[in-house]
Amino acid sequence: MGLQIIKPDTKIDFIGFRKIAFLVSAVVILMGLGSLVMQGGPKYGIDFAGGMIVQIKTEKQVDVETVKESLADVELPGLVVQRLGLEDDSEFLIRTSSSEVSSGEVRDMLSTALDSGLGKGGFEVQRLEMVGPKVGKDLRTKALEAMFFAVLLIAIYISGRFEQRWTAAAVMATGLFAGQYALALTGMDMAWLIVGMLAITLGLCWYLKLNYALGAVVALVHDVTITVGIFSILGKEFDLTIIAALLTIIGYSLNDTIIVFDRIRENLIGSKGKGEFKSIINTSVNQTLSRTLLTSGTTLLVVLCLYVLGGGVIHDFALALLIGIFVGTYSSIFVASPVLLGFGPTPPEVDEEPEAA
Repeated sequence: MGLQIIKPDTKIDFIGFRKIAFLVSAVVILMGLGSLVMQGGPKYGIDFAGGMIVQIKTEKQVDVETVKESLADVELPGLVVQRLGLEDDSEFLIRTSSSEVSSGEVRDMLSTALDSGLGKGGFEVQRLEMVGPKVGKDLRTKALEAMFFAVLLIAIYISGRFEQRWTAAAVMATGLFAGQYALALTGMDMAWLIVGMLAITLGLCWYLKLNYALGAVVALVHDVTITVGIFSILGKEFDLTIIAALLTIIGYSLNDTIIVFDRIRENLIGSKGKGEFKSIINTSVNQTLSRTLLTSGTTLLVVLCLYVLGGGVIHDFALALLIGIFVGTYSSIFVASPVLLGFGPTPPEVDEEPEAA
């Protein structure tokens, strides 16, 4: 028997807490959406909004505050200074959201300020990269598309492979891609296109009674929305590393949800539909609780080390993972399973006999 930190006979009524869990999730989501509305949308980093990145290396060891003080009078919008690597490396990243000033002018402005603050020749410019606003917009669109198609393909895969309803999965896939094509013809913004497609996805899952897929998609949307909302509340920027973190969160959350759903499915088959569905879900969640806490706990420990010791460059990436993994574990228990309870088990699953060994 594998390592367990929760007793096998634990009988916590997780489903009984679903109303409180829904209320907590609703409050956090509304706070995040309110922050996004007040700020006019996410705060995009250089990758998406355009701007410049300058990497410098100082001859002497200096702290971030010294570099910031040297650049205090530089009139560049959104100027941010971060330490790169270890303290002994004496390397820094300087970011600015300005894309209207030429790279040569930015180099001259920074060099003049740093010569004054750190001493003549006290630093070396190692890298200067510029992202134009059009490139940033294209990157933003591609990033949203990546998240969008990840959720859609997950819904199709669960419907077919997990629920063994490939015909319904094919119907949903056809409907999704037809809906995506129709919405794209309207020329609407990618963000609204994604909202529309998610609504179509949830509607098809409900209409075709793909209840496992419906629960998984709701949990994924819940996790991403909360993570994005908390980042907005904290005033954090969204760049390609955060999109990578969100895609990682989607995969991790789905993995947790599938573990719970698979146990529910097994217990449904074993009971031949005789047990109360609420009781079966509670039993299944309790049976997988030890595995869930072990997996999530060890992952969170690693990510926490990245957050504390990883340096400024991956600080926000690690923070997004911390939030997302915690929320993903929570949603697999308190969101996905109650949604499945609300719509009931997929009819064929109750009558299905176990496969022969």
